[in-house]
Amino acid sequence: MKIDTAFILCAGLGKRLNPITLKTPKPLLKLKNLTMIERCINVNIDLGVKKIFINTFYLGDQINNFLKENNFPVDIHLVEDGKKILDTGGGILNMMGKSQENNFLIFNPDTLWNKNYTDEINKMADFYLSNKLSNILMVVNKKLSFDKKLLGDFELEDNCLKKNNKSNFIYIGCQILNKNLFSGLKLKNFPISNIWNDLLEKNQLNGFESLNEFYHLTNLETFKKLEDF
Repeated sequence: MKIDTAFILCAGLGKRLNPITLKTPKPLLKLKNLTMIERCINVNIDLGVKKIFINTFYLGDQINNFLKENNFPVDIHLVEDGKKILDTGGGILNMMGKSQENNFLIFNPDTLWNKNYTDEINKMADFYLSNKLSNILMVVNKKLSFDKKLLGDFELEDNCLKKNNKSNFIYIGCQILNKNLFSGLKLKNFPISNIWNDLLEKNQLNGFESLNEFYHLTNLETFKKLEDF
């Protein structure tokens, strides 16, 4: 792995998982005795990432305490969104401001990350770097999704993502972005899809297909099914 820094997005309110997220932030929900954030951190350790930034907002003290109690063998820094939540795009921009790196692995801990993803993420990073890209998103065919109600986000053609009537591919919560994509943007609340949509219009949004089965905390119903799975 030649990308040294990763971001984990942990500031969300987790409303789709109410009421269990009223007192526990979504990254600290457990499945098979492992929290979602722990699964994500472990994959980054397997990848050889040297530094992890984690953004917080909602119930952030709990995430801070969890990290203090679990001495993970990697350099982890918490970054608060501030007085107002920044959404995914703003949260990423805020963390980028804390680093001198140019390329970042970015994870959503809603996915049940595991060792099976390590090889795929390494291959995605190699593809990204060897082709000198500014972005790449890991996607999976919706046939491999545990939650069959999830709709596709994109269509994938020769590592290029498009929006059309098919949209058979789901973004699974791992991407690599270059800092230059955020050049000139002010720190405010905005979704990362704003960046993606600009790239889509230029036919410049890149994708990399995962062949792993996709398990994701879509909502409370899915969480309960995964508990019994």
